[in-house]
Amino acid sequence: MWKTVLIYGLALALGAVALQWLDYRIWARAHAGEVWIALVAAGFLGLGVWVGARLFRPRILAGGFELNTPAMASLGITRREHEVLGLLASGRSNKEIARQLNLSPNTVKTHIARLYEKLEAARRTDAILRARELRLIP
Repeated sequence: MWKTVLIYGLALALGAVALQWLDYRIWARAHAGEVWIALVAAGFLGLGVWVGARLFRPRILAGGFELNTPAMASLGITRREHEVLGLLASGRSNKEIARQLNLSPNTVKTHIARLYEKLEAARRTDAILRARELRLIP
């Protein structure tokens, strides 16, 4: 709070010095209205950016991740498909997933295709986003 007040105070002081530097008697008297409008606009812009950053920052859950098993059961996602989904979310390719789970790449493709159907997704990013919304993966 104090830091913000000091920053705004410093900005206003710099604005005053800048006006003095630009020869206050000639320039500021001729354009006094525009100067005040610009200062007020800059103040509101800064306030809006600060409020927006405070209101819309991502919130981290303190309790950690908790798997939504009812959603997993209602969608019919198997344990193996859940493993594939987790590796998919970590950015692994089909071949890497197949190597890690000791499966063939075609089996991995089948699991991914079924996950797309169950999550109603068209591509990997859609499936991962939907799974995160349903709390199936962290």
